[in-house]
Amino acid sequence: MVKRKSEKVGYRRYLLDIAQELGAAGFVKNLRDGSIKIFCQASPETLQRFIEYAEKPAPPATIKKFEVKDARPRSKLKHFEIRYGRVQEELQEGFGAMQAIFMNYWEEFRDYRSEFRDYREEFREFARRTDESFNRIMEKYGEISEKLTVILETLMRESRETREMLNESMKLLREAVEKLSSRETKLES
Repeated sequence: MVKRKSEKVGYRRYLLDIAQELGAAGFVKNLRDGSIKIFCQASPETLQRFIEYAEKPAPPATIKKFEVKDARPRSKLKHFEIRYGRVQEELQEGFGAMQAIFMNYWEEFRDYRSEFRDYREEFREFARRTDESFNRIMEKYGEISEKLTVILETLMRESRETREMLNESMKLLREAVEKLSSRETKLES
C-alpha cells in the first residue's frame, strides 16, 4: 500500500512501465482515501527491484508512506495492468499530472527568465561581431577569388603561348632535320 503526498501525478503509469520492463505481473489502482494499492508478483529479485523503483518515483510523484505486505500469488495474473476508476477520476489524474509537470517547468522558467534578460545584450553583441567577421571573410574571399582568377587566366595564357612556341620550335626543328637529311643525301650521291 502506498500513501501519496500529492495525487494525480502519473505514478500508476510509472509503475506500469517499471513492471513491464522487469517482467512482473500484477496491478495498481487508486483507492478512495488517496492511497494506491499495488499488487506485484515476480521472482524475489525482480520483486525487490520493483519495490526499490516504486519507493523512489520520478518527480513530480512523491511518496508519504510505503508499506510492503506479503500476499498469496494469483496465478491468473500474467501481466501488469492499471485498474482504472471512473472516467472523471482518470481525467483528473491525467490533467493533474500535466499540471504538476507544467508548474515545475514554470518555476524553473521563472528562475532563468531574468538570467536570459541579462544575456540578451551579450547575444546582440555576439551577433553583430559575427556579422562583421562574416563580412570581412566575404571581402577576403572576394579578394582571393579575384587574385586566383588573375593567376588562372595568366597560367592559361602562358600555357597557350608556351604551346604555340613549342609547336613553332618543333616545326623549325623538323625543317632543320629535313634540310640536313637532304644535304646528306646529296653528299652521298
